[in-house]
Amino acid sequence: MGAERTAPGGSALHSAWLRKRSWLRAGLLVAAIATTGVAHSKFDTQSRVRTDPLRVPSPEYARLWSLGFDAAVADYYWLRALGVVGGATGPVEEHGELLAGLIDVVTEIDPWVDHPYRFAAVWLIRDREMVERGNRLLERGISYHPLDWRNRYHLAFNYFYYLDEQQHAANVLEGAVGLKGAPDYLAPLVARLRSQRGGLQVAAAFLVQMIESTDDEYKKAEYLKALDEIQVEERARFLDAAREEYRRRNGRDIERVTDLLAGADPVLKQLPRAQLHLDGFEWILDPQTGQIVSSYYRIRYRLHETESDRVRKQRWREQGDGVEGEGA
Repeated sequence: MGAERTAPGGSALHSAWLRKRSWLRAGLLVAAIATTGVAHSKFDTQSRVRTDPLRVPSPEYARLWSLGFDAAVADYYWLRALGVVGGATGPVEEHGELLAGLIDVVTEIDPWVDHPYRFAAVWLIRDREMVERGNRLLERGISYHPLDWRNRYHLAFNYFYYLDEQQHAANVLEGAVGLKGAPDYLAPLVARLRSQRGGLQVAAAFLVQMIESTDDEYKKAEYLKALDEIQVEERARFLDAAREEYRRRNGRDIERVTDLLAGADPVLKQLPRAQLHLDGFEWILDPQTGQIVSSYYRIRYRLHETESDRVRKQRWREQGDGVEGEGA
């Protein structure tokens, strides 16, 4: 099935044109595949993933060789993008350069597509440059679908969650408030972003909607994992407060987290779960930082930090190198 397309509001002429061409789509796609095969033999481009022989043309080349069959060629590259995600054996974001190139072709030669804009954005997260490329695609989607709240939501999520630009996220999200289908909680979310308050709560609210809206099970699992981390971090902060109370009462720090349960008048009656879904994990003191951490994660959750960032930091910690070289 080809990429979903929607006409701009009020464009009856464009809608009629879309209906008229729909019966040609199957035949044109066959022709486009043949055309792109010829075109590929002529493209000289370095835009490829090392493990994938697919070469991605510039949108200008793709349009030139489409011979007017723009929608069919867009469908061809859209299917290739789906294949990259479906066939990835490692983290999909490592194929970001290829995905960005494919979706750039799709949305440049047929900008009325809908889902590809958001599809690209959820995977282009390897580093800041990739997130910004995803943002540019979402901005293009907003320009062609100004009444669709979802592209604005994804763009605001990127600004808040990956780039730590809360005010920019608030400005983008405010444009989605009141649009057809937009959740009622967007306005309070905008207010929280503008107040710079409730970082974990805002992140949780964003993630809940991302979980509900994504149709990719792997990405949904990633968002669920991030939501779990936030909930564990909230419990760790609760223990931080209990630790302060222990110091106040006893004039000394805890030696282990279970000290919070000790004594005739313990600070806590019981400890919260250190992992929401699995047994066998406990709260411990990090030997390097002294922070209270879950033995499952062994590191405190931080906003605006990607999974690859955390994996890299954890590897450094395990190697005994610390995180001082992070900026290198």
